[in-house]
Amino acid sequence: MQDDATEVTAAGIARLAGVGRAAVSNWRRRHADFPRPVGGTETSPAFALAEVEEWLRRHRKLAEVPLKERVWQQLAGHPDGPVTALVHAGCALLLIHDRPPVWLDISSGTDERLAALLPAALDEVLTPRMPETARPGRPDRSRVNGQHPVNTPSAPATPVNPATGSPPTAPAAPAAPALDIPTAPRLLPSVPLLRGVAELAAERGARPAFEFLLGRHLDANPRQYTLTPPDLAGLMAALVGTPATVLDPACGTGALLRAVAGRPDRRLHAQDSSPELAALTALRLALHTRAPVRAAAGDTLRADAYPELRADAVLCHPPFNERNWGHDDLAYDPRWEYGFPARTESELAWVQHALARLRDGGTAVLLMPPAVASRRSGRRIRADLLRRGALRAVVALPAGAAPPYSVPLHLWVLRRPERTPAQPEVLLVDAGRFTAEGRGGPDWPGVRETVLDAWGAFDRDGGVEERPGLARSVPVIELLDDDVDLTPARRLPPPADADGAGRLTDVRARLDETLRLTAELAPPPAQPVPSAASGRLPLTTVGELARAGALVMRTGGHGGRARLPVLTDHDVLAGTGPSGTLPESEEEPVLTEPGDVVLPVLGGGAVARVVDGATAGAVLGRNLVLLRPDPAALDAWFLAGFLRGTANHRQASSYASTATRLDVRRLQLPRLAPDEQRRYGERFRALDAFERALREAGRLGEQLVRGMYDGLTEGTIAPG
Repeated sequence: MQDDATEVTAAGIARLAGVGRAAVSNWRRRHADFPRPVGGTETSPAFALAEVEEWLRRHRKLAEVPLKERVWQQLAGHPDGPVTALVHAGCALLLIHDRPPVWLDISSGTDERLAALLPAALDEVLTPRMPETARPGRPDRSRVNGQHPVNTPSAPATPVNPATGSPPTAPAAPAAPALDIPTAPRLLPSVPLLRGVAELAAERGARPAFEFLLGRHLDANPRQYTLTPPDLAGLMAALVGTPATVLDPACGTGALLRAVAGRPDRRLHAQDSSPELAALTALRLALHTRAPVRAAAGDTLRADAYPELRADAVLCHPPFNERNWGHDDLAYDPRWEYGFPARTESELAWVQHALARLRDGGTAVLLMPPAVASRRSGRRIRADLLRRGALRAVVALPAGAAPPYSVPLHLWVLRRPERTPAQPEVLLVDAGRFTAEGRGGPDWPGVRETVLDAWGAFDRDGGVEERPGLARSVPVIELLDDDVDLTPARRLPPPADADGAGRLTDVRARLDETLRLTAELAPPPAQPVPSAASGRLPLTTVGELARAGALVMRTGGHGGRARLPVLTDHDVLAGTGPSGTLPESEEEPVLTEPGDVVLPVLGGGAVARVVDGATAGAVLGRNLVLLRPDPAALDAWFLAGFLRGTANHRQASSYASTATRLDVRRLQLPRLAPDEQRRYGERFRALDAFERALREAGRLGEQLVRGMYDGLTEGTIAPG
């Protein structure tokens, strides 16, 4: 089968041709020979990739498409879906990574020959790396878009649940190997993709090629997956030390196991209820480590794949707030050593599952919603975890650490007790002060240093020196009240603020200076233009200037390989420094330079920001457009000032039911000589300085008011 089965959307065609989607719509209307849709919907049709490429070549519209983009289009338009294509690509990349001569041999012939020989070659590679991998010949479960035997209910084993007296829900099917070696018929449609993937691996390496394709798939489907950010995964891995055997019973995309997969002598175990995630995690880990990888697909709580495992460590980011976790079916499960969790306490079921899979003395770290620390329905289990020394630490993370980003999540550090301690204590840490302003991520170096220092001292000495507002080791007896509330902020003394009044005096002095500066920067009274000189200036557009070479236009959204600060649309609107993060990718990021003009394109209002030395070098974030003017043709402040006009934005915007989108190419500015541009530019620069001073005054005023309230209520400032 040839690549003509691969489909591509209008957005994909635009990428291939290096144009906007509007151009593709125009081609469809103007050219009778434009390929007809072969799938999709009326509003989002899909076209055969081979037909589209042929049409673009014939009409000389096919841009020089980067290899990675061509491979991604093949994967995204695969007839069996992108996940099946990604699994097949991962299998081929693992073969290329481990045994490149074998790949070169079997890929040298026809597509049919490659598809016929590949299963046996994969068997030789996957069997030693993933001992539970199913052999060729079984039905291929890598087609995860269709029905799958895991999660398919079977008949109930008993007519009545003895715990509830009612018929139980159907039990989940037993866990199955995460990865089946696909058969030749299933591989044949993927062969053109696999050849492209091999080219990409030759250019970038097998591991980066898979990370690029996986990252693009995750970015294209953000609502389907709950990801564990790399910084958080690294912190959780550091808390368990250097274990030899590690389990993640809700592995997702494998971020937590990847964080501990550096040593070849580690043994990694993974399970996920999603067959597609289990398969992708198995391949991802196999490409990152020589350690054996055991991965299974199945409902962990109902169909545990590793009932005999006693791991050194368990890392887990479980699903939150699940009602259908197995409460009606698992009443007498031996894992509930600390009490049978209520229907609303699925997270405490995961906690006890993790403890049951640990060896004595083993450590588990779980990401938890903060409500688990205080819900009344879980207080008895929390109390027993504390009494028996199983719960060792609760860490309150800053908001923005992981989805949902608006909620400050918790980390629970647990240890399977070898014996009950005589006077147990628990470590409470509150890292909330490391929340970044705006929508940027937390101050991860500060979080990591605070948490690891406190845990290291507590684990070594059995206690820590109290740090007000940050960390404290609390005797368990203090927590065993009616609520058993483990929320760190409620158990830690407030931060010491011996010089609160002095600090507020300094804030007041800075506010006075800023207000004085604001008054000096206030623009003079507006002078109307004489009616005789008020004729309309000749206008041009950003699009025309870009075509003439007077400026370069770039869009943001790619993180690149290095971790750099990201300028977000919120930063541009608020006038703050770069505060965001983007996932690492193989895409080249757009880096800002002094004199660039940056605009938000989604509902941001009339805003344009000139990049200065403090902002230069940041990565351009999503929903931002960068204009880089030629200094010989355009003054940056003149450009930014006219682009901020309210009427200008109104005529260049399009409106949906809930959002406004700015078409930057349609923004207008007058044709003026360089000297006149600079005259306008100086006035716009002065207005910008006044605006910044107003913002700073507002920020200092809020800081002063909040500090006064806190000082008066906490008793550190006298009322008169």
